[in-house]
Amino acid sequence: MTLENLHRTLNQRKRPEDVAEMIEVILNEDLNRSEMKTLRKASGKSLVKSFWKYTSMLESFSEPIGAEKQIRKAVEVFKASYDFDNFDFVDPKEIEIFIKQMSKLIGKEFGQNNLMSDRLNRKERLELGFDISKRRYNKLFRHLKRLEKKLNKIIQEIKKTEFQKIAKHGLVHHIELEDFVKDKFSACFIAYYTSRCNLRSEFTITGQQKPYDEIADMLFKKATVSGFLKNNQTANFYTISYVYPVKRVLDKLTDNEKGMLLGKWTTTIEEISTLLKKLWNENDINRETMVVKRGNDSSTWNNTAGAWNKARDVWMNIVYSLGLESILDTICFGKVLRLMAGDVVAWHISSGGALDSNTQVWNKLPLPWEVFNGEKYCNKKMVIEICEKANLDPEKSGWIAPKTHSVSEFIPTPELVHGVTIFNPYLATILKKEKFFSGK
Repeated sequence: MTLENLHRTLNQRKRPEDVAEMIEVILNEDLNRSEMKTLRKASGKSLVKSFWKYTSMLESFSEPIGAEKQIRKAVEVFKASYDFDNFDFVDPKEIEIFIKQMSKLIGKEFGQNNLMSDRLNRKERLELGFDISKRRYNKLFRHLKRLEKKLNKIIQEIKKTEFQKIAKHGLVHHIELEDFVKDKFSACFIAYYTSRCNLRSEFTITGQQKPYDEIADMLFKKATVSGFLKNNQTANFYTISYVYPVKRVLDKLTDNEKGMLLGKWTTTIEEISTLLKKLWNENDINRETMVVKRGNDSSTWNNTAGAWNKARDVWMNIVYSLGLESILDTICFGKVLRLMAGDVVAWHISSGGALDSNTQVWNKLPLPWEVFNGEKYCNKKMVIEICEKANLDPEKSGWIAPKTHSVSEFIPTPELVHGVTIFNPYLATILKKEKFFSGK
């Protein structure tokens, strides 16, 4: 087992138990008895050591369907030849290059797809040396138009997947291998904590598992506490900050490193805000209750809202770490609430609960992306006033300050089908196959 294998898990969705198994091999000679006992709370339940040796849950994030079918059809329709060696049918850049090359064969400009104004008439085609019939020209034009539509679809799906990953684990999937392997203790913490962040949501009203558990805490201390460090080893704090950007990590960074992080996350928030605005306009969302209704694209909304909240939390952490919290007196954009299933809300209310106080704050504040883009005004004072009216602590709830967390107990990863725990992984697979649950 190598750090290269561990690095691959940053882009996957492996169970924490299986990542812990990999770490046990890597750190076998570096952990004392107590540390190994802690790690084996997870690694002892890995698929390798389990009775089933199987999980019904996908161990990867969803990826867009490529354009191979459409591109190969284009080559056939155009009666052209093309070298597809090492061609990536999911890479927008490669697909765009292909479309542009095919477009030249009929004198079409990339992005010009209006059937009324962008097609060439017979005279224009002949002047450019394209002696083909109107019927064939139209057929080729329409095929390229559909191919560009597919390209735009792939770009959107890549963006959605990117935001889904950000919502779960921040920017950790952008860590390069050469940076990851600089310190094996930091690498092991990053990989394990990432796997904990990637846990699927459970169908519950008691709250989700917290990612920073006792195993993550042990690995973090192993990587960062001076008493553990050997041979002048230095923890890779900048890399750790990609997934765990809390005060004690950010305080170890230079102002230049913090500035680079702030720039990355500000750009990320800007990209997320664009999709949020689009989704808000396309979906008739009940802002008052945030209960999902027929026609709402709840999956995309919740993934994007999660990405916004993650990016906002990190942005807030960095701002405070740089001592720039006074900026919140000028601009303080709020959280974005996820859509809730009606049965979960009903369950919560029947159990004596009420509408979440955060929903009340969300209702009163301007839409966060409008504040970020300068369309609406909102500052820290306004947020505090609205939080107090909702009987919500604005700092502890994370509306105006970084969230704090404690160390949680390790809990084995449940076998989930649509958020519901199924104790037999094979039964879970059958339920998915028979479409009792979506199993995402």
